[in-house]
Amino acid sequence: MSRDIDYTFKILMLGSASTGKSSLSDRYVHGIFSEDIKLTVGVEFFVKTIHYKDKFVKLQIWDLGGESKFRFLLPTYCLGSSGAIFLFDLTRPETLHELDSWIGIVREKNSQIPIFLVGNKKDLTDIRKVPEDHGIQTAIQNNLTEYIETSAKSGENVEFIFQSLTEHMLKKIERLKLH
Repeated sequence: MSRDIDYTFKILMLGSASTGKSSLSDRYVHGIFSEDIKLTVGVEFFVKTIHYKDKFVKLQIWDLGGESKFRFLLPTYCLGSSGAIFLFDLTRPETLHELDSWIGIVREKNSQIPIFLVGNKKDLTDIRKVPEDHGIQTAIQNNLTEYIETSAKSGENVEFIFQSLTEHMLKKIERLKLH
């Protein structure tokens, strides 16, 4: 017997090319990691239904291509979004440089959604270049909801990111119901 979905949330996966957005999404939705993921051209779409507390929640994960030529798509995809994850590569500090641009567009189109800053490739400790303190400070300076470090390869914190974001999105709905 199937159960009705209580909520459907649209989550945007944002960030530069080759930060691991598709790998993270694939790890979360399918439980797999592949070394040879191709660059996302335009948008890739993932869906996962979860049971969170007493609710059934469908997560629609919209993985937007990180190359600047696809940035024109972002304003349209922001409409109706419930949350966003900005992913950067802990081994490449330059992947944080476009944070302002991405976040600015999201906030212009949908200012009230929770946005997570996620440092990916935590497993590559020997070539890591962005310290955890820098990630935390960047999240605070940009008024982002949360900072989390993860590894799509090992799976570390992958479930936690989406569980925490789901919790924030549900709390927002509950607050709206009270007003």
